Amino acid sequence: MESLHLRGTILPDDVVRDVFVTAGGLISFDGAAMDARTVAEGAVLVPGLADVHCHLAMASPAEHDATPEEAVRASARAEAKAGVLAVREPGSPAPRAALGLGTKDGYPRTITAGRFVASPGGYVPGFAHEVAPEHLADAVEEQVRTSGEWAKVIGDWLAPDGRHRQNFPADALAAAAARVHAAGGRIAIHAGLTETIQDAIDAGFDSIEHGLSAGESIAGAMAAAGVTLVPTMLAMQRVPEFMVQLGVPRDHVESWAKVVHRQPEGVREVWEAGVTVLAGTDAGMVPHGLIAEEIQMLLRAGLDPMAALGAGSWKAREFLGLPGIEEGAPADIVAFARDPREDPSVLSEPALAILDGRTLFGA
Repeated sequence: MESLHLRGTILPDDVVRDVFVTAGGLISFDGAAMDARTVAEGAVLVPGLADVHCHLAMASPAEHDATPEEAVRASARAEAKAGVLAVREPGSPAPRAALGLGTKDGYPRTITAGRFVASPGGYVPGFAHEVAPEHLADAVEEQVRTSGEWAKVIGDWLAPDGRHRQNFPADALAAAAARVHAAGGRIAIHAGLTETIQDAIDAGFDSIEHGLSAGESIAGAMAAAGVTLVPTMLAMQRVPEFMVQLGVPRDHVESWAKVVHRQPEGVREVWEAGVTVLAGTDAGMVPHGLIAEEIQMLLRAGLDPMAALGAGSWKAREFLGLPGIEEGAPADIVAFARDPREDPSVLSEPALAILDGRTLFGA
């Protein structure tokens, strides 16, 4: 790899300085001894964008008859084209398909959570590993050992009568979280009901996915527990439509449509209470490559520009255990021609992306 030079405003530090990418793919702020090619000047530089809720095997732009591995790679390419250089896949119907992705092939850094874990009949048929409550802890430990870091529980879903129900009792969730943490992993939960969110908080889960009922009434408990919310706002707009397609009773659809309508207010309330809110598109329910739209939805919900942008960049990367633009870190950098804090529309137009020291596009 050749050495590269960029100059611009680095976020989140908000300072203008020179950034060099060494031939070994690392970031340096001292380029005196480098013969570096300048690829960006006067840009706004952010650590690579991150989508912390993205299902690569689902809604792939690959051909209909593609293998799971081909589908995952096509989705990953779409994410990288949008400047997404890190992905967390919190559950998948094809959990091993994303394990071989590598940055050397131009795919985002990908962190998986194995297969979804649900109760019998507690999720989309065929998608999840279904277990009784007494076997939940064993199942999530298996998934975290498969994935290397994360497990994902489907905390509530539609009952046979079309109404939401909790999949697991509180004690089973507590045992699951304890087992995952003992194995050195982290655990996420798909949750819509307030009761599920509270049980997950009490159990020690690391992240709440969707969290449609999250709001002021539960914000203090979320903040005190240090749990992260990934509201997947773009995808949640489709929940009423999805429920209609599943034949859910009209009154229940109308009730949840009101919950969806209130979600932006709830997201603002939990963020104002000090809860970390991160950007995840739930690609799979929506097309891949829409992280810019998700960040803009967080802005419209009431997060300030730094918080909304950080939710899809440096804060998301920190959550995933990845560095930002710092000395000696692998060079994952996205450059924008204009400041996205002032003009969020530019998020859909990344000018340059460097992944692990290699230029993906723009230079």
